[in-house]
Amino acid sequence: MRMRRRGMGLIGAAATTAVVAGTAGAVRHHQQQKYAAQDQATYDQQMAAQQQAYAAPPQPAAAPARAAEPAYMAELEKLGQLKQQGIITDEEFQAKKKQILGI
Repeated sequence: MRMRRRGMGLIGAAATTAVVAGTAGAVRHHQQQKYAAQDQATYDQQMAAQQQAYAAPPQPAAAPARAAEPAYMAELEKLGQLKQQGIITDEEFQAKKKQILGI
């Protein structure tokens, strides 16, 4: 009486092992590609954020700018010089100053 083998036999087991190993390798390769793509996307996002941060540094708080000198200040300075030079009198200076300041 012949004994009947149960199972696949040596060649069947080798074939099954090869299929399982090949599938496992393919899955592993796919996962590595997926993780590499995710890592690259994360890296790209971080680099973009850094470039934005460095591209336009925030403007420093503006120092209080000297207020624009009103036009009447130049007139008053000229008027003062005329008074110092003796071209106009003190009364003329005071009258013109009141006129310029609207007093």
